[in-house]
Amino acid sequence: MGALLIVILLTIAKSIRVYLISQIENTPARYNLTRVLNLIVFLAMVMIGLSVLVANWYTALVSLGILSLILGFALQTPITSLIGWVYLLIRQPYKVGDRIEIGAARGDVIDVSYLDTTLWEFGGPYLSTEHPSGRIIKFPNSLVINETVYNYSWPLFPYIWSEIRFHVAYGTDLEFVAQTMQEVVEEELGEQMPERVRVYRDLLMQTPVDQLQIHDHPVVHFRVSENTWLEAIVRYLVHPKESGRVKTRLTRKLLEKLNAESERVLFPKSNLR
Repeated sequence: MGALLIVILLTIAKSIRVYLISQIENTPARYNLTRVLNLIVFLAMVMIGLSVLVANWYTALVSLGILSLILGFALQTPITSLIGWVYLLIRQPYKVGDRIEIGAARGDVIDVSYLDTTLWEFGGPYLSTEHPSGRIIKFPNSLVINETVYNYSWPLFPYIWSEIRFHVAYGTDLEFVAQTMQEVVEEELGEQMPERVRVYRDLLMQTPVDQLQIHDHPVVHFRVSENTWLEAIVRYLVHPKESGRVKTRLTRKLLEKLNAESERVLFPKSNLR
């Protein structure tokens, strides 16, 4: 009887995967539902197994309760991580495919199991850029309950503000520098930034901080640095997974344009450099 029930259970589970879950277009949702289904099937099989070993369902439930009490003391950390997994399903601070930072870990989420999360690290101690380091990071799901999660891939606004800065002398033609930097960044980003800013403004309007001044186009700021130079800073919106490549292209184009006007743009020069 027990074997027949298990066969029926597995058949129903396979049908749900094929005819329901596989039809869902959202990849993270399909991934999470598969995990939930696997857990339910496992627990059901445990219950069927216990019912076969004991005389009736009541005794099976009592036995399972006693066993759970004993294991609860020995498996506190895994149980907390399992609770963290449930929290991830309900609150969704991150999901597979998101770029996140939690504690000292930064990376792209490639797996969320019942007990732990796996990241494909970017940056790290051996790199100065946001390129994937080649290492993976695993941490227990219980960490999400106690640590702050920074999600760079928020579905409503999957972009971040980034900036490039150069040191220039006080005698530099600041108007020319500002105009050149703005033109180069606008040419690179095309019409993408105004649309992104519109979404950003709409989201801000739904919060108490909607009075922030947000520009539709890249903006250049000048700031006095700690040494004898000025900082020329251009700020723009970019997708987090493209920020490194975009910054490299922009830096190359900006230097080419600014260096072509050496009489108007004065960069730091020192024998120590």
